[in-house]
Amino acid sequence: MSREGKMDNSSKVREFVVENFLFGDGESLKDDTSFMEEGIIDSTGILELVFFLEETFSINVEDDELVPDNMDSLANISGFINRKLDGSSAAQVIDS
Repeated sequence: MSREGKMDNSSKVREFVVENFLFGDGESLKDDTSFMEEGIIDSTGILELVFFLEETFSINVEDDELVPDNMDSLANISGFINRKLDGSSAAQVIDS
């Protein structure tokens, strides 16, 4: 995936978080801002976020992937999405 594609993924997630959890005020949201420590997303919000990720990026988020290392910041989510997309691309090539 190109660098531009990865930036676009991060932008989509940022936009979703700002619109749905920060009510349009995303000025203080940095890539490494912890959603949990800052009280940005609660347990119900995580479910909304997961649904958004699955629908937007055509990925499946498994229960054991719902950990802070994957979901607690824009940077973590971006890395998670990129790993999932890279893995699915490899799987598709192998299956072909």
